Amino acid sequence: MRNPADPLAAAIGNASLLGVGYFLIGRRVLAAVNLVVTVALVVVLTTVAPYRWFELVVLGWWAVVVMHGWFAARDRVANRTHRIIALVVTVLVFAAVGVLRFDAARIDNAIAEARRAGDCPAATRAVDRFWLGDRTANAPLVASERPTVEACRRLETAAAELTAALDGQPAVPAAFAQLRSVLHDLPGHETMATTTLDAFLRRLPTKNACTTASITDLLPTSPLPARPTIDRIGPPAYLACGDRHLSDQDWPGARTWYQRLVDRYPANPLTPKAKDGITRATQAQELATVRDLIQRGTYCTTPAKYSAAPPYGPGTNRALFHGEDEYTAKFPPEWRAPDAAQAVLVVCLGAAEDGTPVRTCPYENKTFPEFPTNVTFHKIAIPLKAYELRTGAAVVDTKVEIGGASCPKVLEYESYIRDFGPPGDVRVAPSDDDIRAAFTGVVQK
Repeated sequence: MRNPADPLAAAIGNASLLGVGYFLIGRRVLAAVNLVVTVALVVVLTTVAPYRWFELVVLGWWAVVVMHGWFAARDRVANRTHRIIALVVTVLVFAAVGVLRFDAARIDNAIAEARRAGDCPAATRAVDRFWLGDRTANAPLVASERPTVEACRRLETAAAELTAALDGQPAVPAAFAQLRSVLHDLPGHETMATTTLDAFLRRLPTKNACTTASITDLLPTSPLPARPTIDRIGPPAYLACGDRHLSDQDWPGARTWYQRLVDRYPANPLTPKAKDGITRATQAQELATVRDLIQRGTYCTTPAKYSAAPPYGPGTNRALFHGEDEYTAKFPPEWRAPDAAQAVLVVCLGAAEDGTPVRTCPYENKTFPEFPTNVTFHKIAIPLKAYELRTGAAVVDTKVEIGGASCPKVLEYESYIRDFGPPGDVRVAPSDDDIRAAFTGVVQK
């Protein structure tokens, strides 16, 4: 015998969306269909269509089954027991949905508070509190927090890259790209992005001045303001990085960082030190260049300056000598500079040649003693060019002539076949004093 069909019980029971009303009036197939459709709608709502408009679809389905339950009860007989059962089940369902929606709203408020505070960890912890029940009861609300989840994921990546940048890795541009994507693609998370950048800025400067200087150069490309930090860490980082390159004998690198401080902060108290650093780096590189040219023996063809060298002036100008070691070996120690750093001049001597004739004397030879040979004695001429090291400019360009003894009683010479007599031109025999006297006007001014 079929149970009496109470329209009110059927409508109230179907309001639970579980097919209870159909079951109470003996329409089990409809009850099963109702339950399957309800489950399907919930699955779609919580997965592929967590939108308010789809909630209206579910609400429409609810209205349909409620009205259909009413009209499906053809007996129109009141059944108090069925009404109580239907009411209890429906109230429990509505209560559960209400509690779950309240819980979802409470979590959403916590996420919103974390978002306003810029606290991604707190927001992430709150999102993790959502569970299947919350998604079922209020799928659109839960889904609305997906941007926050994505924003925090990107900001976490940015924070990791910024931390890597503190260790000298070139990760700042990638981190700023992540911050920029959050600001552009996920509006409403500006405070979180600012918090991420501020946490990085508070860790500056790093222990490595050059790492700090490199980061400072990239901070103007930040999608968020960083000017106070740039002005705070930039000048000392540029100066310290320049000092480090200077101590490593990287002269161009040192000048680059010093010049950056001078150009960007002309009124900064550290700027005079940077200018001095530029001078020291420039002079150090000049000295290194001069030393290299001298070591390779090419200074005389490609002279260079060392601006820290003393000027060429009155007194003894210590020099570095190149060429004709036979004569330069006779120079007094006080003329010589031990290194380019102590030199005033670089003196380049050419090959010795016959200079001014001073005397002609006859000499016999063994083969034809009756026909003596006239021998002309010449001063020793040495082409000379002296460069002032301070400017790299030639200050002396002359031909030095060295005097000496001439016309000895016996003239020594070599003859390889027969002795046909001495050569017609011979150079004088200079003493050490003769050699020094010839060069005194170059070294002493």
